[in-house]
Amino acid sequence: MRNVELATTTNITTTYSGQASSDYIAAALFSATTIDDGGITVKSNVPYKEVLQRGATGSIVSDATCDFSPSSTLTLDEKILEPKELQVNLQVCKQDFYKDWQSASMGYGLNQTLPSKFSDFLIAHCAQKVAQTTETSIWSGASGVNGDFEGLVANMTADATVTDIAAIGGGLAAGNIIAEMSKVVAALPSAIYGQEDTYIYVNSKTARLYIQALGALGNGVQNMGSMWYNNGTLTIDGVNVFVTPGLADDTMVGAQASNLFFGTGILNDNSEASVLDMQPIDGSRNVRIIMRYTAGVQVGFGSDCVLYS
Repeated sequence: MRNVELATTTNITTTYSGQASSDYIAAALFSATTIDDGGITVKSNVPYKEVLQRGATGSIVSDATCDFSPSSTLTLDEKILEPKELQVNLQVCKQDFYKDWQSASMGYGLNQTLPSKFSDFLIAHCAQKVAQTTETSIWSGASGVNGDFEGLVANMTADATVTDIAAIGGGLAAGNIIAEMSKVVAALPSAIYGQEDTYIYVNSKTARLYIQALGALGNGVQNMGSMWYNNGTLTIDGVNVFVTPGLADDTMVGAQASNLFFGTGILNDNSEASVLDMQPIDGSRNVRIIMRYTAGVQVGFGSDCVLYS
């Protein structure tokens, strides 16, 4: 019997593990607008739960005397930030991309390989999708929904200490947007009004209505009518406006970024990101993209938040 040497079939399998995995998942998560633009406080390397310690005192200033006279009260409590385990399991067939991804560079028959450009495309595509999903969950996520984690709005709705403002009947419009946003500003606690990280959080539709309303006032900002806005910073009654696509329509939040928390375990060993060519494993032409990570949010002091919904 004659021995026949067969050529080795090369398959590109890009696997991220350890720090490389964390870097990729961090890039995906932190591309979410609220995180990327500093609208929330990020707690990394949370393997399971993290306790947010809170402390509050009563009035601590009193008239002076010759003696030491303790006064006021100190209340210590805590809230739990518990990120939820999430995953991405995506499978595509290489055959669907022959024409688009230089089929000649992929080889033929059993020797087909996964082009590095295609692998890069899959990684970038998944990163974008994870960022979009994370942004939506941060604000509008619901507990118990597949692929969601409980968002800040649901958290605030369940918190009796949050100041609630009922949304106007018929929804927000250019004709009422300034008055409705001003309600949120007026309800902000005096202690956080004027703080650098205090925002009125709105979605893109609400921001667009506000821009239209300002452009329609007299001759508009700087007499420029509807041409005044050029993607700059928006403010309302002295408070910065933070635009996030994660909020639902007719919903606004007034809060400090330092009082809102996003937790993830991206720096721990539970982070996994892989692009796997399945051909040498099961003979198929499939490529699998796998991610495993954790994400979740929590509100510090609900009494320092305003929810318009």
